[in-house]
Amino acid sequence: MGSKGVHERSDITSPLKAAVPKLNTLLQKDAQFQAFADTPEISSPITFGIKAAGSDNAILVTVNNKSGAATTGNHQKALFTLSALPEQWEQFFKLVPAMPYQSYWGMFGMNIKQEGIEILGDQLAFNRYTHFWRRALEVLHDAHCGPTPADEQPEVDVDHIVGRYVYITAPIWGRCKVFYEQSGEGKQDIVFCHTAGSDSRQYHGVMNHPEMRKRCNMIAFDLPGHGRSFPSTEYFPGAHTNTEDAYVGAIAAMVKVLKLNKPIVCGASMAGQVCLAVAIRADEVGAGGTIPLQGSDHITMERQFHDRSPHVNQALYNPEWVYGMMCPTAPLVNRQLIWHLYSAQAYGIFHGDLDFYFGGWDGRSRVGKIDTKKCPVFMLTGEYDWSNTPEMAQKTCDKIPGAKHKGMPELGHFPATENPAKFVPHLLEAIEHIQKTRERNPADIL
Repeated sequence: MGSKGVHERSDITSPLKAAVPKLNTLLQKDAQFQAFADTPEISSPITFGIKAAGSDNAILVTVNNKSGAATTGNHQKALFTLSALPEQWEQFFKLVPAMPYQSYWGMFGMNIKQEGIEILGDQLAFNRYTHFWRRALEVLHDAHCGPTPADEQPEVDVDHIVGRYVYITAPIWGRCKVFYEQSGEGKQDIVFCHTAGSDSRQYHGVMNHPEMRKRCNMIAFDLPGHGRSFPSTEYFPGAHTNTEDAYVGAIAAMVKVLKLNKPIVCGASMAGQVCLAVAIRADEVGAGGTIPLQGSDHITMERQFHDRSPHVNQALYNPEWVYGMMCPTAPLVNRQLIWHLYSAQAYGIFHGDLDFYFGGWDGRSRVGKIDTKKCPVFMLTGEYDWSNTPEMAQKTCDKIPGAKHKGMPELGHFPATENPAKFVPHLLEAIEHIQKTRERNPADIL
């Protein structure tokens, strides 16, 4: 399997025979697994299985308070079991898996549905204990293949970002106290918008980049109720929802209160979608271009509701669900930052944002009307994203006269956060395209 050779039988315990005792040893000292397991609330053992379809034999991982142990046996001994076809596990156990095999969530599928992926047993437990099986699979991967190579990121001692608060009024949110950050001395205003259930700390790597600081005046803000912004007083905690009008209205309010000059608006995921909405409504927002990251004109996929369940800890489930959308070779410190940001948000915020991402946004009949002479559009999509794939973004781009799209290797759903050093060159290319397009069409400038 993987780097150790192709297997033809459905029993994965055979090709992984040497890896199982290694997994058992590594779990005893893996700092991440130990941090997850360090709670006396694990009052009885939790056992889950990993197996190939067509076989009853499984790798069994048992979690106790402060410990984990691996062995092999019949999958029916497990509370739940992660099953996949042998050839799918073979893709997972490559040294550097291709998308969507970098995670079992990706294999399980959203827009990419695969035959053969199945969760056996207790479905609720599968979602409750996603942090245990995810980390155990990562350690098993490393036990079999060796550690996945990851990019290094040099530490910095000086930060150039300054933050403060302003008051804005926007649809649904009402009047809110909103936190924003600024960096850079360049002439080009650019507004960064964060993903669903997160905040603008996602852009710190970009906002500290020397070339970006030289060329741009960068603004990143936390939507009301997100990150460091105060919650809306228009609804009770847990009742948050996001809509096109609410999101576009918040961006327009920030552009107005900060007196920005025809800014470029850039964001990923739901913010990539709102960038398309901003391009449609450029006059209303005062936008001079958009850079949608991980965006498309509409997403239809099966929605998960464990992100707002009384039976599942959202501080564990939400970050685990998005963790596998990243490139596996991104610097670990950045992948851990994404995990932290998604664990840190208030109850219902992620779910309410996904009201917009999952079908609430529909630009299919409108994106073709975007005036890209007035508001140029340059779409960028990380190739490791199985939620909004490069193919989906390209299909949207093809509907927009004059728009451009580019896939980004070795980046995933959170390109600005995962690997700023690899993302910024793509971002600068997009900015230059927008600036040159506007220079060629001075009569169309807002």
